[in-house]
Amino acid sequence: MVYHDLREYLSELEKRNLLTTVDRKIQLETELMPLVRLQYKGLPEKERKGFFFTNVYDSTGKHYDAGVTTGVLASSIDVYAAGMECGPDEVPERFTKAIERPIDPKVVKEGKCQEVVITGKDLESHGLNEIPFPVEIPGYSCQVRTTTAFVTKDIETGIQNAGTYSGQVFGPRKILWEVHRGSHGFMHLRKAAAKGKTLDAAIVIGGPPYLQFTAAAKVPYGMDELSVAGGIAGEPIEVVKCKTVDLYVPATAEYVIEGKVSVSDFEPQTPFGEYTGYVAADVESQWCPVMEITAVTHREDKPIFQTIISQMPPSESSKLRQVAYGSAFTKFLRNDCGLPNVKKVAFLESSGSWQYCVIQIKKDAPTDAMRSLVCASGYAADIGKVFVAVDDDIDPFDPDSVNWALSFRMQPHRDIQFIRGKTAHLDPSVFVAGQKDENSGYREASAILIDATRKTDYPPTSLPKREYMEKAQKIWEELGLPSLNLKMPWYGYDLEKWTPEYQRYADMVIKREHFKIGEELEKKRKKIDILAK
Repeated sequence: MVYHDLREYLSELEKRNLLTTVDRKIQLETELMPLVRLQYKGLPEKERKGFFFTNVYDSTGKHYDAGVTTGVLASSIDVYAAGMECGPDEVPERFTKAIERPIDPKVVKEGKCQEVVITGKDLESHGLNEIPFPVEIPGYSCQVRTTTAFVTKDIETGIQNAGTYSGQVFGPRKILWEVHRGSHGFMHLRKAAAKGKTLDAAIVIGGPPYLQFTAAAKVPYGMDELSVAGGIAGEPIEVVKCKTVDLYVPATAEYVIEGKVSVSDFEPQTPFGEYTGYVAADVESQWCPVMEITAVTHREDKPIFQTIISQMPPSESSKLRQVAYGSAFTKFLRNDCGLPNVKKVAFLESSGSWQYCVIQIKKDAPTDAMRSLVCASGYAADIGKVFVAVDDDIDPFDPDSVNWALSFRMQPHRDIQFIRGKTAHLDPSVFVAGQKDENSGYREASAILIDATRKTDYPPTSLPKREYMEKAQKIWEELGLPSLNLKMPWYGYDLEKWTPEYQRYADMVIKREHFKIGEELEKKRKKIDILAK
């Protein structure tokens, strides 16, 4: 099925037992996010679900005529796949095809997202004040925010961009836009500044899940994420023109926050938890442009505030980036860099979110692995600190499998390169005590490229052959033992260094003919003087 709005999608998640609905009273500041956070620290990914809260109130006792949902995009790969309408293994290819074959949105005259329109003086009491923003890490959050698609437009080309940026709410008409230098949104801001104009912006909350998936990805500059979203859906996304800014947004969104972003008025960011797993406090001199709210529009029937749970990985945010970035990088390396032998690109979400990138490749030439690493490191200045290339028998999504390759398929003096010229926005390791830099928050970072592929012939892996492990698996199940989550390699397989003679010996051992092997070895006996120099 195609999801035309958030509500259809939530209904499908519920049918698949991938949604937890909470009807009891939940406080926005202290209870909602801690409750959802528990599943990321206490459950295996397979058991994580989206959450929908129908009865929310704040610390003043105010009850909201709205719901809150989080974790419904990417609390697990099963949830993500449900949103993409495919199997978990098909997600990267579906994303890649959508980037290659986008479908432009369809403009309609009216949309449910504009059933209620709040402008002018009414914004003081009935605008942002009526949206149930939860506090995401109570005790350390110094702000509340939006974390869904933030839409802007290139004023020269007219092409829109949707990125997942924070909209920090600090007044009935004021949102600070946490937009990093070098991002597509900031490019739009710079172009507006060059023309001496403010920048139109719209924050889209809810709607079809496809836009939120693409907003979290790094699609090429100049490609409208709404068109990529249409490519995922297989049909155009219906859009409506905003009421006070010259932008188009999904007609079925739950909320839309419209406004004008100043190109000269900036305010400092307050501390907040970030994807690094640390609070962004005094990490950088990040000054945020001010967005003056010109309208808040929403559905009439109990709108749903959707937010993405982020901060310490694993989280919904890290899973979103893992899948979206992996898909975008795979397409880039295969199609744009001429490396069709790249099999998968994985970002290890629990190990480093978007900083740890593993490229699975079947080499045709000795230089293929390092070439793929160099190309990947240049895709985006702010993505990737650790890049590792592995062979196609290594699971790039499994840290244990990757670490095995690092331990026994590379030599540091030969297989590692360092590059400079990267950027880091929130990584605490980029800072040195006593050094201050007030120039727009820019810091130079670097990356390490590690070729952990085989450089010569290797013997088989030291595990029983597949046929014996599969037989053991059946016995395991017959015994009613706990469910297995097998990781590669879980059975032995040949690599290059294995002769027919060795295989004959192995077959003889299976037949319990090891004494016969001993007789053959005796014929090869020779004397060796161990004292000889």
